[in-house]
Amino acid sequence: MMARGPGITSLGIKIVRLAIVIAFFALWEILSRMAIVNPRLLPPASDTLATVAELLQRASVRGDLAMTASEVLAAFVLAVPVGCLIGFLIAESSYFADVMKPLLFFAFSIPKSIFLPMFILVFGVGFAEKVGFGFFSTIFIVVLSTTTAVESVKVEYLTVARSYGATSAQTAFRVYLPSMLPVLLEALRISMIFNLTGVILAEMYASRDGIGHQIASWGENFQMRQLLAGVVTIAVIAITFNEMVRWGETKCSHWRT
Repeated sequence: MMARGPGITSLGIKIVRLAIVIAFFALWEILSRMAIVNPRLLPPASDTLATVAELLQRASVRGDLAMTASEVLAAFVLAVPVGCLIGFLIAESSYFADVMKPLLFFAFSIPKSIFLPMFILVFGVGFAEKVGFGFFSTIFIVVLSTTTAVESVKVEYLTVARSYGATSAQTAFRVYLPSMLPVLLEALRISMIFNLTGVILAEMYASRDGIGHQIASWGENFQMRQLLAGVVTIAVIAITFNEMVRWGETKCSHWRT
């Protein structure tokens, strides 16, 4: 069977993705315009996209988006290095791994939303509460992914580096990091989903600002066009970040070998 070139494969995948998105919005438009679904519950896609443009012109909405972005960024910047450090320690110490791994899997399996009231009680309603919950929602996936990434480093690479007298810093930056980076980048995409979800949930549950607060307000007031426009806006932001990290992951793919 003839192998397809990487350029053709990549182009084909992009075309299929675009076709799926167009088909989704076309189906959405048809269902609403033909009243197959109640237009009050599902406004047409064209009206929703027009509402997106309208909302982005409002200073209040742009301010809420900026607030959410700052919370997501703060939680992400805190969770990634802390999670990576803990994951590295677990992977490098068999005793630490035996103690911590069962606890991590147990904590990871529990829905994080049940802990949100505790964050509100401790931090109050504000920036710290949302960043703290975003951090809590993200750190477990970072720890587990880092542990997997460290364990994926081939022992032969470490043996060769140490036999040539490599220092701990040289081993970390020239063996561990190149071997782990593709796995870590993939983990970053997943952890950002948990991070964004955590922050949005905290904003919807108890907040005075942020796009999550706006979406909750639109939903409570049955403003379906604004609600769907907010969801589409968040989806576009999440997809944009995902594709940026995916691009970086592709550039580092040769390190997987």
